[in-house]
Amino acid sequence: MGKKKLIVIVLAAVLLLGAAGGGFLLFKPKKAEAKAAPTPGIVVVLDAQTINLADGHYLKLKMSLQMTTDAGSETLDGSRAMDLAIDQYSGMPMAQLFSNGFREQTKADLLAKVEKAYEGKIMAIYFTNFVIQ
Repeated sequence: MGKKKLIVIVLAAVLLLGAAGGGFLLFKPKKAEAKAAPTPGIVVVLDAQTINLADGHYLKLKMSLQMTTDAGSETLDGSRAMDLAIDQYSGMPMAQLFSNGFREQTKADLLAKVEKAYEGKIMAIYFTNFVIQ
């Protein structure tokens, strides 16, 4: 009986230490960036797209891209942004998209991809139409 108890205590301690380490890594303060926040430029409105979700449902998505002033007033082709949105949402279960937290997280993930694709010329995305059926 003594060895079993010792094993349980050791396993519990290892799990506790692992959870504490994971919590520290997850919630540690981020380093402040020296780069100044971008200033908003023009907003580019993209055409609405219908995206297939799981189980025969679909999402009608219309979004706009907030450019930075550093991007200038050049004409922006939103095809890459819409392609990233289609990749992001295609095949997702409809029930997940009803959750505000999940929807905000996927939007943040999409913004990160769009910012990278447009080399920092985009600072925000706005969903102007988000209809799930």
